[in-house]
Amino acid sequence: MKKITFLLAFLCAGFLFAQKTMTPELLWQVKKVSPMGISDNGEVLFYKVSTPNMEENSFDSKYFAMKVSGGNFAEVTKEEVKVADKNISPNGQFLLMNKPVHVKDITGKDIYKDLPKSDAYVFTSLDYRHWDTYNDGSYNHVFYKDTKTGAETDITPGQPYYTPQAPFGGDEDYVWGPKGENIYYVSKKSAGTDYVISTNTDIYKYNLSDKKTENITEENKGYDTQPAFSKAGALAYLQMKTPGYEADKNDIIVLQDGVKQNLTSQWDGTVNGFLWASNNKDIYFTAPVDGTVQLFKVDYPGKTRKMAVVEQISKGQFDVTGIVAENNGQLIVTRTDMNHASEIFTFDLKNKTFKQLTQVNTKFYGKLDLPTVEKRMVTTKDGKQMLVWVILPPNFDKNKKYPTLLYAQGGPQSALSQFYSTRWNFQLMASEGYIIVAPNRRGMPGHGVEWNAEISGDWGGGAMQDYLDAIDDVSKEPYVDKNRLGAIGASFGGYSVFWLAGNHDGRFKTFIAHDGVFDTRAMYGTTEELFFVNHDMGGAYWEKDNAKAQKSFNEFNPITYVDKWDTPIMIVQGGKDYRVPIEQGLGAFQAAQLKGIKSKLLYLPEENHWVLQPQNALVWQREFFSWLKETL
Repeated sequence: MKKITFLLAFLCAGFLFAQKTMTPELLWQVKKVSPMGISDNGEVLFYKVSTPNMEENSFDSKYFAMKVSGGNFAEVTKEEVKVADKNISPNGQFLLMNKPVHVKDITGKDIYKDLPKSDAYVFTSLDYRHWDTYNDGSYNHVFYKDTKTGAETDITPGQPYYTPQAPFGGDEDYVWGPKGENIYYVSKKSAGTDYVISTNTDIYKYNLSDKKTENITEENKGYDTQPAFSKAGALAYLQMKTPGYEADKNDIIVLQDGVKQNLTSQWDGTVNGFLWASNNKDIYFTAPVDGTVQLFKVDYPGKTRKMAVVEQISKGQFDVTGIVAENNGQLIVTRTDMNHASEIFTFDLKNKTFKQLTQVNTKFYGKLDLPTVEKRMVTTKDGKQMLVWVILPPNFDKNKKYPTLLYAQGGPQSALSQFYSTRWNFQLMASEGYIIVAPNRRGMPGHGVEWNAEISGDWGGGAMQDYLDAIDDVSKEPYVDKNRLGAIGASFGGYSVFWLAGNHDGRFKTFIAHDGVFDTRAMYGTTEELFFVNHDMGGAYWEKDNAKAQKSFNEFNPITYVDKWDTPIMIVQGGKDYRVPIEQGLGAFQAAQLKGIKSKLLYLPEENHWVLQPQNALVWQREFFSWLKETL
């Protein structure tokens, strides 16, 4: 009997010790779940699961079907995925599609046919590169294809304009009209230098019979995107009013019978994406709020023209990252939090409750000790209340002291919500023994339009003080080792790290900056979306009488404070990052080296503003934590 008792105790202890924490290698075992849609009868959900293949440096994909009511699931082939296809015309005759079309001769081999091996480019205007590719004279165009004959018709023949929008647009940029006689599509019909300084996308209506095109949003000079019709024939779309401002308040506009109504004009928030309700009277949408992304509903008053009412219908410490469909009194959505990658859920519209449908990573996470995510409110120097996420290591002991990392979010107008990333993964960082302090500093959506707008023209001002207020407040806790503080971030977060490196008054012991803005002047001269820097920096660096611009390119320029750098710094730079180009990272590393500061450069020649290849991402993680162990 004693032997049995001892054996049981040993096995139980073994089970307990089998629990482990997240590592870089384990993070790249997490599977990615992507919903594909539901069947026409609303009974079956189709989804894709992508598994990282580290050996092949790629992803393996499988397809699955399950009942929307939950329960059993089965693997299917890609050809067996049968979901409602919005790209099929109402009469079934045509299929909407898009593909690149050669419009201009820009490359040497196109200009000079006798030089087919030339890799030269000849540009006479801007728009010569975008995100991670150079403009080779090809533009995305929308076609409608006859499903019987296979004949394809380009609806913008010869035009040097993109639909879908570059670089990230998809088939959300075009849709059939209710009767199939028209195609509605999004395009920014400007080219060259005009293209890179404008956000003026419009929604166009193309008529199949006479092949004429009408701009239906001509009066708005900002973004008009994501056209979608209700079953009753009302057109909804998203609109930003301010020209050149990519992070302006995003409103839902409905056009019906020649009348446009802004449904969210009186609501102090910004819309991510939306879905018409089956009753044709409501629209469901997602939006950032209080450090999360939640579900909302707004009614469409129709011809009554009454004020629309916005209602938040979900609450919790998670992000609703997308709405897949509405089905029998529930929404099918995707959801994440800082400890869990995306899974598919249903949301009961009556009871306001979630039910998890897919369990792709449930067993995986069940074997891990997870960090604790706490919400903390910090009073800023100017007396405002700022939400700060504090992520504590697994098996946290308040009687111990932990090294602590200040995380600086990018954007600068990106929400710092309950996201889950394969790079900036708080679960992994905390599992490596670090406390993470992640402030929702000014400039982020989800805390009102005014808070969101405060970052523009003030990069080195209030937001930098918010960072210091957050780390100083959390550092009061006895479990924070004040002598082991670091600051990390990418993009605007990388800018923040570079700026703090010269303005931290000895708070930090180490820094990590990924694709960060080091020199705002050089950034203005080489970045591709000039509307962004024109708005956020206030103009060009040569505008000597422009006080806002001069502040951005001098007082708020991190390079101005390099003389004060005295702390170890790691710099990461993607070779194909044309948003924050290569001279930014190289310039920062060169400065640190010449000043004799301990520094490291991780150069990723084939990566863009992100790190997409699994093996490169694992190198990123290993170097990231190696640096922290070495310097913190």
